[in-house]
Amino acid sequence: MGIIELDSFVSGRWHPIGPNEREIRSAVSGDVIAIGSTAGIDFGEVLSHARGIGGAALRALTFHDRASILKALALHLNANREPLYALSTETGATKTDSMVDIDGGIGTMFVYASKGKRELPNARHVIDGAYEPLARDGSFGGQHVYTSRQGAAIHINAFNFPVWGMLEKFAPTFLAGVPSVVKPATDTAYLTHACVKLMMESGLLPDGALQLVPGSAGDLLDQLTFEDVVAFTGSADTAHIISSSDHLRRNNVRFMAETDSLNATILGPDAVPASPEFDLCVKEVTREMTVKAGQKCTAIRRTIVPEAHQSAFIDALSARLAKVQVGHPGLETTRMGALAGQRQRSDVLSTVEALEKEATRVYGDFDTLMVDGADKQKGAFVSPILLHCEDPDAATAVHEMEAFGPVSTIMPYKDVDHAVELTNRGGGSLVASVFTHDADAASAFLFGSASLHGRMLFLDRDTAKGSTGHGSPMPHLVHGGPGRAGGGEELGGIRGVMHYMQRTALQGSPDMLTKVTGRWLPGAQTEAEPPHPFRLSFTELEIGKTIHTEPRTITLEDIEHFAEFTGDTFYAHMDEEAASANPFFPGRVAHGYLILSFAAGLFVDPAPGPVLANYGLDNLRFLKPVSPGDTIKVRLTAMEKKKRNDEHGEVRWNVEATNQDDEPVAQYELLTMNAM
Repeated sequence: MGIIELDSFVSGRWHPIGPNEREIRSAVSGDVIAIGSTAGIDFGEVLSHARGIGGAALRALTFHDRASILKALALHLNANREPLYALSTETGATKTDSMVDIDGGIGTMFVYASKGKRELPNARHVIDGAYEPLARDGSFGGQHVYTSRQGAAIHINAFNFPVWGMLEKFAPTFLAGVPSVVKPATDTAYLTHACVKLMMESGLLPDGALQLVPGSAGDLLDQLTFEDVVAFTGSADTAHIISSSDHLRRNNVRFMAETDSLNATILGPDAVPASPEFDLCVKEVTREMTVKAGQKCTAIRRTIVPEAHQSAFIDALSARLAKVQVGHPGLETTRMGALAGQRQRSDVLSTVEALEKEATRVYGDFDTLMVDGADKQKGAFVSPILLHCEDPDAATAVHEMEAFGPVSTIMPYKDVDHAVELTNRGGGSLVASVFTHDADAASAFLFGSASLHGRMLFLDRDTAKGSTGHGSPMPHLVHGGPGRAGGGEELGGIRGVMHYMQRTALQGSPDMLTKVTGRWLPGAQTEAEPPHPFRLSFTELEIGKTIHTEPRTITLEDIEHFAEFTGDTFYAHMDEEAASANPFFPGRVAHGYLILSFAAGLFVDPAPGPVLANYGLDNLRFLKPVSPGDTIKVRLTAMEKKKRNDEHGEVRWNVEATNQDDEPVAQYELLTMNAM
């Protein structure tokens, strides 16, 4: 393999590397593997292209359109990922490490594609929350909506996950309808570069939706506006420098950061040696120390164990670490590869030296390290290093300094309160894990520490097989954390999409808000002329189409028959004396589900037609009891439509059942699947 030239993809074309290129070396051999330079790029043009071309194209698409592109793109990467695996080896990553990075990134795209189709409308905006009436006569109200920001998202990524780190930011940004400008860390930028090449070769992305700058970002950040977003992953010091710039602060540029994190794992007081939880904790700490050679923002840096079990835990963990073969990441026998580069190795070893002023090394030594299939001097290899801090209360460095490599420190605790205190001294982290089968202990950690962590994992014998582990951020859940961890909340399902959108409070008449949001709101006009709304196809049906039913009287015989037929003989329906003693009922009343059933009987058009299936109910409330002799009637209104595919779509109906005095007795939203 020759030396890779890291050209940039900007303004719709590949821009050749400029002068004064930087050399990037293999983490395994130390040889030059790539060169790159962004000299000569007009970053003002990059932003103009993103906002004017990419943003406009993305905002013209619906969420479902974008989700479909994401899925197709994920399928393309999945089918062509083998070259990425081959190149990933040069970063020091084993096959398992590469799976976490490459397959994990592609998997994140699949998740967001799925969530975009299932949880977002086939529209360009998201309605947030319920309609708020603001006038007594119903003529004025408010509705929150989310729309795409009209700027660009600048993604500044770390070196440790050159594929996942890019795709986990790109997927929610793309789904939000915002273009991305990706600035990867230089040391592993060649792998990000290869992934972007594949994405561009797919021909799936709208022009300007994604740009790549594998080198210096020049004056890019100095040209951002309040419409732009910066999403950063890296050191807290760098995040502080960027977020504190006068330009970003004056322009109120939205800034999200995921930074240093002294994540902890706690061995519960019930997890005695030889218990399942003890063994699971030893296994998990070993994995977190050695996967990606410990170069994970979620890796376990502090291992907090009961004072009585610290020696047993050190012995068990040391024995397991001794089985970890360090070597060339391309070998099947290798369990841990190299760090990302010589500079990274120097940083790790110097941090360990500082930590050893407060802690004793109980495992790991570079001099005796045997590296299989590679030169440990030329490559960026280190041994797993286990430290033991006997007095964590008096220590400071172990709670403040992160060795970003295969390093963890054992700390003893006296009781649960002490363990909580030690955990919290990390100053905010991405994740803490608790190995316990004791729910009371888990609860103490939840209420004592959850506010200082973005995620908490409770792992015991019941979750051992199904758990994704301490160090695996899942796209469905928040990835981020408070304090030292940066305060950001990347991922988190659709929450991650909303970081790139703007929430706006709309105010106006129900008619106007219905028209602009595409959702019928209470008080807006309806159209109740024939035909019956169930006779109209998804395409023909208009929002506001309504049917007002004839009334139906509910008799005592109806109530008793329903009770006998369903088996629901609750006393409020069958015992007059007991029902009268209930503060909510005047006497025997109709079942709530009887009201729903009779309501359906009043508004349903039974003949075959465009309505294919009842999909469910949302927001059901029973508002007033219905007594024998009362009558009910129903208003059914087409509230919202969501196209699912070319054959059918989902219709949301607003349903209100009222009694003979026009008082609401039940309200809900009915979902149906309708043919196109």
